[in-house]
Amino acid sequence: MNAQNEVLALIPARGGSKGIPRKNIRPFAGYPLIAFTIAAARQAKTVTRVIVSTDDEEIAAIARRYGAETPFLRPAELAGDHVPDLPVFAHALDWLEQHENYRPEAIVHLHPTTPVRPQGCIDEAVRILLAHPEADAVRSVVEAGQTPYKMWQIDPQSGRMIPLLEIPGNPEPYNTPRQELPTVYWQTGHVNVTRPTTIRRGSMTGRVLYPLIIDSRYLVDIDTPADWQFAEWLVQQGIEGMVWPIEVK
Repeated sequence: MNAQNEVLALIPARGGSKGIPRKNIRPFAGYPLIAFTIAAARQAKTVTRVIVSTDDEEIAAIARRYGAETPFLRPAELAGDHVPDLPVFAHALDWLEQHENYRPEAIVHLHPTTPVRPQGCIDEAVRILLAHPEADAVRSVVEAGQTPYKMWQIDPQSGRMIPLLEIPGNPEPYNTPRQELPTVYWQTGHVNVTRPTTIRRGSMTGRVLYPLIIDSRYLVDIDTPADWQFAEWLVQQGIEGMVWPIEVK
């Protein structure tokens, strides 16, 4: 990485969470949940700017308190339950280009519902992207706890079971010992790094994608109240190497 590399960390955090109301700023292990993600972004040496994209004034104020910028409020039409990431990131890039003439070389996507990140993971993901000019994106993954080669679909017409995946030359992968099957990985919300050109082409990942493999002990993803309860207990027990928030304002 050299002096001209502008790397933007963008944290999407809308105000209308229904599964866990006010999830992004609800106290988690003594801090607003989003503060953990802001802290990880600010600690990263490769990140030159940290912005929270939100439609909510209270979230914006808390984000600023922990050191993030909120130069704009996200339009309401981009804050609905079913709005995907792509238009949210396109909006941020458009706004920054139009209002500040700001064009980052890479954009780091950080989910606030993944509060436990090992130190250095963001920097490593950025370095992987910048080291591979052909790469469209880098995505964090963990080795999957279950293999899809032993998973099934049920045909809605006949009610019969159908293998989810097949392996050429192996007619029954579901009867094969796990250690003889291909290793598979599960994508996580720890960090995704994408080139703005990839987003401009209509994708958050593009076609050439590199992995950042995360240790599974950091796999904490909060989606339900039960997830929240378990994750908070886990963090309070102590997870070595995770990044903790620091209030700056």
